[in-house]
Amino acid sequence: MEIRGFLLFWSILAAIVAALSLGPSFAHVLESAPRLTKWSPSLWREATVFNAQFQLFAVIGAPLDLAAIGCSGLLAWMLRNDRPAFWYALAAPVLYAVSLAMWFALVKPANDILATWVPGPIPENFEAIRLRWEIGHMIVAGFKAVGFVSLVAALLFIKRG
Repeated sequence: MEIRGFLLFWSILAAIVAALSLGPSFAHVLESAPRLTKWSPSLWREATVFNAQFQLFAVIGAPLDLAAIGCSGLLAWMLRNDRPAFWYALAAPVLYAVSLAMWFALVKPANDILATWVPGPIPENFEAIRLRWEIGHMIVAGFKAVGFVSLVAALLFIKRG
């Protein structure tokens, strides 16, 4: 299978969408150290809960996460007769789907609790919720990073000519 025409277009699209999905997750990882070690609980709560710092992460990030699964899944299907590219391509949507499942398992429950917080005293469960939220995002980013590497490997293994 040659990488030209629709396969070339879809390969580029899948890589761009996967990279754009990974980007916000990687940003969470980059900012997590100061948020966990230097920020006061009130600063963390104000920035994270009350001032919509992450609003666009949901509005733009969620569709990108789904698109990363779909685009890389279609690419895997297009490469079904091109081994080993197919196996790397198949791993990508699986890993992106696992990252989404981890978001629902780890981050969403924390988000649900954060949505109940109101201005005033810091909640008693603050440390546990903050840690779950931050580590959940790190785990999500890890699965996406491995999924992206798998996608890139698939593109490198596509048979040429």
